[in-house]
Amino acid sequence: MGRDSCIAFPPGAVFGERWISIGTATLIGPHVSLAVGMPNETIDPDADPVITIGDRCTVGRGNSIIGRRRIEIEDDVTMGPNVYITDHNHSYADVALPIAQQWVTEDPVRIGAGSWLGAGVIVLPGADIGRNVTVAAGSVVRGWIPDRSVVAGAPARVVRRHIEGEGWVPPIRSRDPGPACTPSVTGPAPETRTSLAEPAF
Repeated sequence: MGRDSCIAFPPGAVFGERWISIGTATLIGPHVSLAVGMPNETIDPDADPVITIGDRCTVGRGNSIIGRRRIEIEDDVTMGPNVYITDHNHSYADVALPIAQQWVTEDPVRIGAGSWLGAGVIVLPGADIGRNVTVAAGSVVRGWIPDRSVVAGAPARVVRRHIEGEGWVPPIRSRDPGPACTPSVTGPAPETRTSLAEPAF
């Protein structure tokens, strides 16, 4: 655990802490579960960390980060509450055997520097999230996500990207309410809100 980092009270379950690395000035929120390995699984005590969390990260309340192969969270990543990140999952190839009795499949996970994961995001094995990516609340992420993009949905899909020379595509709506106005005494104030149907990105 790096300098100026802390785990808020009350902490969640921590298992396999020998293979967890936390950088400097990182805040781990309350009720965060950090776990490496599987029950009855032997890991080399001198093996490299399986879960690495970089510098200046914020891991929100109630997050779960569960690894057995490799989960890399780069610097300056912010996560909302109740985010779930894992690099392994149940397999179901054998239809004659209960899924709980089948050995897991696994694939490393990376979350790029400067990214933001909204509340309730699920990151599945094999996810490779680029730098400065916004993941909308409740999204389920798998596969490769390009740098400087916004993704949403289950499964998550790119809904906005920053393209060199063009800026954000589609453009980010203006948050400027315009000049102040005085409500008319003979009628309602002009409507200044954008349509509710417009994406809130």
